[in-house]
Amino acid sequence: MLDLTLLPAYMAAVAIITVAPGPDAAYIVAVALERGPRAGLVSAAGMAIGMLVHVTAAALGLAVLLRSTPAALMLVELAGGLYLGWLAVTAIRTAGKPTASVAEAPAGGQVLRQAVLTNLLNPKTVLFFAAFLPRFTDAEHGPLWPQLLALGMIFLLMGLIWDSAIGLCAGRLGQGLMRGRRAVVTVNLVAGATFSVLSAILLKEVVTTVVS
Repeated sequence: MLDLTLLPAYMAAVAIITVAPGPDAAYIVAVALERGPRAGLVSAAGMAIGMLVHVTAAALGLAVLLRSTPAALMLVELAGGLYLGWLAVTAIRTAGKPTASVAEAPAGGQVLRQAVLTNLLNPKTVLFFAAFLPRFTDAEHGPLWPQLLALGMIFLLMGLIWDSAIGLCAGRLGQGLMRGRRAVVTVNLVAGATFSVLSAILLKEVVTTVVS
């Protein structure tokens, strides 16, 4: 059973990490620009399938980790904070470079398969689950794995809605989407700021744990 008092904060955190640009969104946009709204939706579905693997692994693996070696969570948080900091620097540096052309989309039969692979290999998702999900669980509300599973499914559904919206918009707007230099710079700066805040949150928790 979830602690419903923590749910609004969790959904806010999920919304931030979902909206922040990353490999998943870049792939969906590339496919939708090349092949239209339907391909965008197919790629969004592929991301959801990959996310289901992440959710299952997080629910089972994190439950064991938190029960057996709580200290390992600090290492995960440290790795997550450093990685998100690197993403922030990369996004901000990208904003200062000339706009790159959208990568060529794969053939129709490959869209779903490559979307699943893109999501499975996205470390942002792995680190978010490992570092943030445990903060929204409560041992007093029962076993951890059902709570982690429920939180993961919320993440999956919110991600699917957002990815589908991206796919539809990109497909309908065609080559006009994200063409402008100003739009690309803005997106990367917002992403950099978002990753910076998340990195600071995790690293602050690590420092607090070490000091205490």
